Amino acid sequence: MLETLLKDSNFLMNIVDTMRDGLMVVDFDGNILFFNKAAEEITGYSKNEIIGKPCTLLDSDTCVILTEAGRQRSCDLFTKGSICNKRCRMRAHNGRAVYLLKNAVVLRDSAGEIVGAVETMTDITSLYMKELELEELKRELRKDYWFMGLLGKSQPMQDLYEQIRNAAASEAPVLICGESGTGKNLAAHAIHSLSRRKDGPFIGVNCASLNEHLLESELFGHKKGSFTGAISDRVGRFEAAHNGTIFLDEIGDMPSIMQAKLLKVVEEKVVERVGENRSIPVNVRLISATNHDLHKLVSQEKFREDLFYRINSIFIKIPPLRDRAEDIPVLAFHYLKKISVVNNKDIKRISAHALELLENYGWPGNVRQLINALEHCAITCRGDTIEASDLPDYILQTKKAETNNSLNDREKIRSALSLFKGNKTLTAKHLGISRVTLWKKIKDLAIE
Repeated sequence: MLETLLKDSNFLMNIVDTMRDGLMVVDFDGNILFFNKAAEEITGYSKNEIIGKPCTLLDSDTCVILTEAGRQRSCDLFTKGSICNKRCRMRAHNGRAVYLLKNAVVLRDSAGEIVGAVETMTDITSLYMKELELEELKRELRKDYWFMGLLGKSQPMQDLYEQIRNAAASEAPVLICGESGTGKNLAAHAIHSLSRRKDGPFIGVNCASLNEHLLESELFGHKKGSFTGAISDRVGRFEAAHNGTIFLDEIGDMPSIMQAKLLKVVEEKVVERVGENRSIPVNVRLISATNHDLHKLVSQEKFREDLFYRINSIFIKIPPLRDRAEDIPVLAFHYLKKISVVNNKDIKRISAHALELLENYGWPGNVRQLINALEHCAITCRGDTIEASDLPDYILQTKKAETNNSLNDREKIRSALSLFKGNKTLTAKHLGISRVTLWKKIKDLAIE
């Protein structure tokens, strides 16, 4: 019975007209031969208005180009044979833009010759508008959270952004201090990018990665034959940074003899290549960074005091992640999105418990360690949500240790309160803490 009905063209037309996707059939010249009801609703054109007209009437941005002669058909369907999930924008009858997802395939006759094509169109206008809204929200978030590669809305980060802006307006040497993984290199790049030297080169050197002989050649260059392996002349990093910025990372690890040579360059603004006595003028802005306490190194005579004051005209301290825990959710979701793409995962969220553990962890490795932890989570996560069980063991173990410490504190405070019959002044004195701290612990530990 059904086979008989399928041979009935009216029955087939009724089926086609119940489709939610638009369906259109065109001949080899692009003239429209058939238009179903959904296509009418999507485009705003009735069958009577569209049948027999060229498909260029729909003004699709993937099928029509503007030429001196007007709109011309530009369709590769009959060359490729099919189109799959292609996004396009067309102009509806009332002039509004409609966004479509198109699929099409050529039609052939019994001899195998192409005689036309059939195309389906899915209206994704509402989805497209949602995507625009999301992009706008992302841009708005970036206004609040994003600054030249640095991410965070906390007050310590807002203060940092202001320091970077102020440093960029000056030509004075900058010293950036901060723990490993806090983004000292990003701060240096930001200062350069906002400065008047932004169109000049930005040259970076890690002072901890080379011994004094290699570091001297790296910074100042060398002449051919000046030492074994010097098979040609080499331009140093200071020369390469001329009219730009040179970034000396981990300057606290620079050997003492190189500190003296660097001081001369900073003061005289000239360099001498290894094996050559000729002075070469250099015009560079110096930015240095370290994870050491240079004041302490100076007192220990491990860093030259005169060099310290030459590179320290502007001092910037990058806050550690533990001092801006409120930024952890923003950082986590930002990097998780990138990590998910790289690992071909569809991870969309972090559970409340897992996020709480991330926020309460101390992060000695700072943002770099957080990224590493998220990469671990992307591997262990089996669904679309990172759970507490997906976190690295060191985070879970730290939480367990903190819980045990809290239990010990609770018992100590309860015993002391019992000993002094609830007198909090005497209890605080006995425990060696202030009365305010005692009140806070009683509240945090829910001691009755």
